[in-house]
Amino acid sequence: MQALVFRFNMPRLAFARVCGRFTPRAYVSVGAPMQLEQIEEPTLLGDDWTVVSTALCGLCGSDVKQVFLNGNFDNPLRALISFPQVLGHEVVGVIERVGPGVKARQVGERVVLNPWLSCGPRGIDPPCDACQRGQYSLCKHFTDGALAPGMHAGNCRAVTGGFAPFLPAHDSQLFPIPDGVSSEQAVLADPFAVSLHAILIAPPPEGALTLVYGAGVLGLLSVAALRALYPSSRVAVVARYPHQEELARQLGADHVIRTRDAAEIVDTVAEMVGAQVYHPPQGLPWLLRGVDVIYDTVGSAQSLEVGVRIAAPRAPIVITGVSSPARFEWTPHYFKEVALLGSNAFGIEEYGGMRMHGMEHYLRLVAEGKLDLSSLITHRFRLEQYQEAFLTMHTKGQHGAVKAVFDFGPA
Repeated sequence: MQALVFRFNMPRLAFARVCGRFTPRAYVSVGAPMQLEQIEEPTLLGDDWTVVSTALCGLCGSDVKQVFLNGNFDNPLRALISFPQVLGHEVVGVIERVGPGVKARQVGERVVLNPWLSCGPRGIDPPCDACQRGQYSLCKHFTDGALAPGMHAGNCRAVTGGFAPFLPAHDSQLFPIPDGVSSEQAVLADPFAVSLHAILIAPPPEGALTLVYGAGVLGLLSVAALRALYPSSRVAVVARYPHQEELARQLGADHVIRTRDAAEIVDTVAEMVGAQVYHPPQGLPWLLRGVDVIYDTVGSAQSLEVGVRIAAPRAPIVITGVSSPARFEWTPHYFKEVALLGSNAFGIEEYGGMRMHGMEHYLRLVAEGKLDLSSLITHRFRLEQYQEAFLTMHTKGQHGAVKAVFDFGPA
């Protein structure tokens, strides 16, 4: 089968780094680390494994960052992954084959993938404490058990991801898609669960002013989740592009701050909360009062610096975005006793008296007609169009892009 294969190859990495200074096309060229290759179709990796036929696979921001080498070689997570990789973990598909130990799933079933390669897929019994709590992204065994190192499907050489027409999946990784829920709706289960997890780490108090920093897919899904689950909260969004502002308002944002200027964001929040703006002799302005909760889907030095300046005292800032580290002035962090909280993917979540996986919460909300976010899928590509797909997401402001998917259906 054809698959997009990313190889950790120093000459190719160097070529992309050097030539990428002149054109982003270098990162998806014939000399880049990722290429469209012929590889063997996956086999059953154990009695309790399946093979899934990919219907749709979303391009996650982490996939785009990896292809454009937007990261550092000293990233500690490199100790938890293995190469070569077939990326793609936002997968919707149909079960093609099942092993003899598979009991809950069956051939022909439409499913969405929980990509985490935690204790269950690795054959580790008893599972670690985190997996027993359903917090699979905090598993202790990403380098142990029956599989090569890898945190989730797509960054483990033994478990290829969804940038291919077939992929292996452990039966515990698959959630059935309810009747009436389309594949386009289901493929957003992964990013929605990411946003839901962040919100449930620090839910907004009744009537709180919340700020979603960033209006990419995670930011827009955060707006939708807040509106559906915490309707009393007032939601402000920091957006970069006109299409993001329009979508944020359609999803129910009360305020949209469309600027990249940090001082302008501080001034706008000050007007919203009626707070005095303080101007130090150097650096950005800041507030002693501000927003009650911030969900930072950018995770950059600027978003963190602005966040601690506009947060109310003791307000939580929940960080789901991942950007390259850089210095920022963070004195307001300690002065206002702001809580910086990391949010890693998703797992079993409790909301409304129900305890289930974040993806199951999402599928239930869609099946009940409370959410339909399929309009956020703005671009569809065939796998062989991968160069256009990644360039589109790299310059999404020029293309009005939010979520792009690879479509493996009939041409």
